[in-house]
Amino acid sequence: MDNNVKIYGFADEASPMIDEQIKAMHRNGLAGLEIRNVDGTWIAGVEVDKIREVKAKMDAAGLETWAIGSSIGKIDIETGDFAAHLENLKKMIEFAHILEAKNLRAFSFFIPKGKDPADYKNEVMDRLGKMLDIIRGSGVTFCHENEKGIYGDIAPRCLEILDTFPEIEGVFDTANFVQCGQDTAEAWNMLKHRIKYVHVKDARMSDGVVVPPGKGDGNYSLIIPEYLAQGGTVFTMEPHLTEFVGLAGLEREGEESNVGEISFDSNDAAFDYACNEFKKLF
Repeated sequence: MDNNVKIYGFADEASPMIDEQIKAMHRNGLAGLEIRNVDGTWIAGVEVDKIREVKAKMDAAGLETWAIGSSIGKIDIETGDFAAHLENLKKMIEFAHILEAKNLRAFSFFIPKGKDPADYKNEVMDRLGKMLDIIRGSGVTFCHENEKGIYGDIAPRCLEILDTFPEIEGVFDTANFVQCGQDTAEAWNMLKHRIKYVHVKDARMSDGVVVPPGKGDGNYSLIIPEYLAQGGTVFTMEPHLTEFVGLAGLEREGEESNVGEISFDSNDAAFDYACNEFKKLF
């Protein structure tokens, strides 16, 4: 593996408890965390004192926080409370400063089922602009992730967002594209020049089931060498191979997570397996 490569993790997939997350990162030789769940509490509900405690523990462990794995932008474009969302965004930026995280993962709003996303383009862009107004100058980079059901769920709409807002960087999640029916090679070729980092999660196009890295239609054999060749260095493990605390909250109500079909003795075992399988791809 290239010595410049850094692998981080949504280590809450190993355990909701931060002490166990740190053990999982050390066990798998990860550089640090994309923080999402702390001691069983979703990041948005964590108190500032707890974040300072996490920072001290991460420092003591020689680990860093790459990004705040927030759910900013993961509300319904029609019914979600956007004003409250903006206040939450300010809190996430404060957390980023405490943890010395330079990146904030965010989304581009759920589109009502059965509606044409094009009808919501102007509203999505207006809201993203308002979010950028808050982030701008903070030293934190707004990183947009493709996600099922949001405006930026497929590559052409992700590109619209990135072209409209040059300050926004892309997060490339292969499994999410697969589950939207988006060919990942096509998506990569369209977006690669704007991708800051890659989420490691794979899935099969035939049934949408999440599988270990390299076992699905994520096209890692194309993406990894091209990403490295253009200077990319960062991957975040988000394998989704087992049910873990908080998984249900990642999906829109009524949607399935399609967690993989391999049986593991524990969340730790599933996380470790995914890390090992991913490293084999280099």
